[in-house]
Amino acid sequence: MQFTSTQKSAFAWSLLASAAGFILWRLGPVLTPFVVAAILAYALTPLVDWLDNVGRGRVPRVLAVVVIELLFMVVALGIVLLIVPILAKELPLLREQVPVLLDSINASVKPFLAQFGIKLSMNVVSIKAFVVKYLSANVEDAFGSVITSVKLGGSVAFAIIGNAVLIPVCLFYLLMDWNRFVARALEFVPPRLRGAYDSFTHEADVVLGQYLRGQLLVMLALSVYYSVGLSLFGLDLALPIGVFTGLAAFVPYVGFGVGLILATLAGLLEFSTSSGAMQALIMVAVVFGSGQIIEGFFLTPRLVGERIGLHPLAVIFALLAFGQLFGFVGVLIALPASAVLLVAMRRARARYLSSRLYLD
Repeated sequence: MQFTSTQKSAFAWSLLASAAGFILWRLGPVLTPFVVAAILAYALTPLVDWLDNVGRGRVPRVLAVVVIELLFMVVALGIVLLIVPILAKELPLLREQVPVLLDSINASVKPFLAQFGIKLSMNVVSIKAFVVKYLSANVEDAFGSVITSVKLGGSVAFAIIGNAVLIPVCLFYLLMDWNRFVARALEFVPPRLRGAYDSFTHEADVVLGQYLRGQLLVMLALSVYYSVGLSLFGLDLALPIGVFTGLAAFVPYVGFGVGLILATLAGLLEFSTSSGAMQALIMVAVVFGSGQIIEGFFLTPRLVGERIGLHPLAVIFALLAFGQLFGFVGVLIALPASAVLLVAMRRARARYLSSRLYLD
């Protein structure tokens, strides 16, 4: 059987792509800080260039890089610290209200299930003793448990600390020499493919830029909405939970689910002695149900647009695939990376459908 030159070329490229995919799969944990730093550098380079241009050469680029990176790290640290007031507020409430909630659930659920012939046997005393025992631990005990966990999971702790150190370092060097790296990458592109390469990078830049800018506006709008909505129901932790839920919307489904759990838990604990659990459930249903409608039918279509066009199943697959390759960080970068991959897949599909390999 005689293969044409087109078929041989297609086989060679497929083999090369398979080898690259295998290398990515094997080196996933090692590549994590470099991939994250590259995506951050892509997003932050325009700010560095702007600050560099504002100084008109009087501000060294290294100073512009340090300022932008420090600002980003402060914002990222602030987002992480949003969880601190939630824990500080909820842990004492958990110690006080969990026994009451368990008694209330036992008193209401058992008669309801008995109507259908279901006998529920719940050892409330043992459950309360177990929960109160661990929630009553002081800070020293909790810190000791964390240290023990770190010792037991040394590889996990080393990976977290390593990424926390490597990502800022890689980001610094990428921001310093981003334009030079892009120029060197261009040197590997054959001259006959420069036009297609420029077209692809331009389209990918437009799609990715539109997604990042639109998603940022969606996150800010949802942060304001959830904070105001929860505060209208009188929730003390409305601001940190609302801001956290809005910013966590960057990760589809996961951010919404975590915010929903936090708001439900906070509502059940705070309203358990006054208006009852029903008010908490109504609050969560109204605020988060309306939030999903606003996000799905108004914010995302208008601010992000349909340029990415990822099907919900494709979104779930991307989250799982990048999570498998790069861990939790992969979940964060799944959709931006998928936006670029989608552009490549569209062009590859168009090229394939017009090729002799498909037409012959």
